[in-house]
Amino acid sequence: MKTHYYLGWFNNFFPENLSKVLQEDITERKSLVMISSNPSIYEEVGATERSWLDQAGIMFDEYHVINDIVQKENAQTLIQNASVIFLLGGDTLKQNGFLMEYELSDSIKKSTAVVMGASAGAINMSARWFCSKNLGYKVEKSSVYDGVGLDDFSVLSHFDLENNMALVQGELSPLSEEMDIYASNKDCAVRVKGNKIDIFGNVYLISHSKIQKLDDSL
Repeated sequence: MKTHYYLGWFNNFFPENLSKVLQEDITERKSLVMISSNPSIYEEVGATERSWLDQAGIMFDEYHVINDIVQKENAQTLIQNASVIFLLGGDTLKQNGFLMEYELSDSIKKSTAVVMGASAGAINMSARWFCSKNLGYKVEKSSVYDGVGLDDFSVLSHFDLENNMALVQGELSPLSEEMDIYASNKDCAVRVKGNKIDIFGNVYLISHSKIQKLDDSL
């Protein structure tokens, strides 16, 4: 059964109830494979995200980071053998380009691993996502990017929704006519397990230009 976690950002650690469901979902713990969001930087990559799992008592026999030091063929093998694939937070555009360059999307979709993403990583897990300077990207022209496409929806993760609700609704309305968008700030998660979607924290659904807060179900 496919299990995907679209995370915001956790300044401390995973709360107890989120840790509990992660422990239940992550039964195989042979290999954690982390995909960099800035593949040319090699130090301390994934340290924060790994600390969340450590604190939750979820340890692995092996830890790997896929960046531009890793050969494309080796990256594919790491993905195929992963127990958990974690798309790291950071630079959404650089990570998106790296995923395309290394042709990792199909391998991730075919994997039986639990797939997680935090902030930029969660955005890139989604089917499509909207990029504009109003949403914090250093771009002149707004555009829609293809993500890995694990699930048929879009994600806006780790964005200050509470103070920018009208802006977010205005920016994302056109895309929301095509697909549902799950928008969240910090300390939030959307879990897809099989055909069921669960919510943790303050997560909003934008659909057909309307926005509504979803009930916590984790």
